[in-house]
Amino acid sequence: MQKTESAIENSFEEKVRLFSQDYLKCCSYISDIDRPEDVFTQKLFSTLVSTSMLLEDFLDFHGAKNNKNWYFYRELAATVRHLSLAANFQKHISNRLVFYDLGDIGDFSKEGESTLEFLTFALMKMAPVILKEARRLKIHIAETLFSAADFPSVVTSDMLDYDIDDKDKDQQKKNIVKISSEFLNIATSFDQLKFYEPYPHKEILAIVPDKVNEVEIRRYEMLVHNLQSSFDTYVIHGGFRFGNRELKRLRGHFSVVFHLLQMVGRLLHFYERHLHAAGYKNTYKRVQVRLSNLVNPKMLLDRTINYGLFHACHFLTIGIELAQQILNENIERATIKVGVPVKLGFHSRPCLLVAKIVQNYGGQVELCVGSIGLTPAVFWIFSGPAERSKKKISPRWSLKAMRGR
Repeated sequence: MQKTESAIENSFEEKVRLFSQDYLKCCSYISDIDRPEDVFTQKLFSTLVSTSMLLEDFLDFHGAKNNKNWYFYRELAATVRHLSLAANFQKHISNRLVFYDLGDIGDFSKEGESTLEFLTFALMKMAPVILKEARRLKIHIAETLFSAADFPSVVTSDMLDYDIDDKDKDQQKKNIVKISSEFLNIATSFDQLKFYEPYPHKEILAIVPDKVNEVEIRRYEMLVHNLQSSFDTYVIHGGFRFGNRELKRLRGHFSVVFHLLQMVGRLLHFYERHLHAAGYKNTYKRVQVRLSNLVNPKMLLDRTINYGLFHACHFLTIGIELAQQILNENIERATIKVGVPVKLGFHSRPCLLVAKIVQNYGGQVELCVGSIGLTPAVFWIFSGPAERSKKKISPRWSLKAMRGR
């Protein structure tokens, strides 16, 4: 019994051809590349992401995860998607690096180029394998191919005129204070992940995925993303070229951290899901080995941790001084006078409360006891009642705090 034309159009064979068409055209284009330096543009990465995601969703809908014949083809599509996403984030950082105004970046640019090279060569290595698997599955590969003209770079020699003023106004100060404080809080909470020297591979395996994993990184990624979104909505709507340089430098710091965390999260997802935990079925394990031969797990973790996470920690740390400076320039000055009982003194409970308030706002604080000024206040707060009684200081004191309202 012959299939009707409608049945053929809605068959799995026909649909998988349609959903694979542009994806395989990209693979054919990549497989013919000799020098990838100027070929892998953001448009190519974006096309790889969109076509592989559509194909992966289609295959998952039809149960490819549980089919021996189609599982490897499905895993190849997932690998292309995650590597292309990570590469696109890194390409974006490279394109925008000059606008971030990060100061002394050391070897950051060079390390970024090495990371992008690793990802692009992995994609180039995968392309012929994908085409071979498609032929095995009898998926038609289009004869018409993409060309370099289909994937132009976003960079040009022209810039549009700057004719919208985005200077900060007085009413923006409260938002600047809030964002600076939140940046400092994120930088402080990130301390648990910070490191200052590259990890050897053995130590990376000890922390991934037990301590450093996709879930943890995605949590910080969302925090920094919210910070960037608030900045663009309530502080400065424009780009990096003109306006308040200090504010835009601060945005440059958390923008580069955000994109690094995006890349790290995507690569950790790929490692944890596709290379680290392969499941107990022989089919899954065999595919894991094949993927490991295409994407070196050791190099993948090195780029993820010793480049991506390392520099996210670095730019968070060096952004702290800038955030504190902006905070102190924009917060309101106020004085609070508090009377301290002579017998009880300024004991631990009120001390802790004041310390937490100071820590939360992160601004400059001066503690005045009588005519004596103590800076920073934390030294006085935790000096203890016995130490204060030795100085025979009047129980009347004022806390002069610069704080956001």
